[in-house]
Amino acid sequence: MNITDIIQAINANYINVTQHARKEAREDELTLDEILFSTCHGEIIEAYPTDTPYPSCLIYGQTETGDIIHSVWAYAADSQIAILITVYRPDPDRWKNWKVRKSG
Repeated sequence: MNITDIIQAINANYINVTQHARKEAREDELTLDEILFSTCHGEIIEAYPTDTPYPSCLIYGQTETGDIIHSVWAYAADSQIAILITVYRPDPDRWKNWKVRKSG
């Protein structure tokens, strides 16, 4: 899996948004358009190749207005569907430059 697979699925509208992701987006006042934009212009900062049922990854991105968003996506290669697992505005106390987890 790479970010290109996820972007192609988004552009083809082959996406599934979990209930958990919907809840988290509402709580952080994020729209689907903001999430998709940040993903399509973002980068993978952590990969989880052994996740089941599909490999997943954490993507760092920004909205059109520069707000930072982290989103976790899985990709089902067999059906070419991208699955938004969760999304959030990262806590600056937990991240260095929004891309590296702080230790401790």
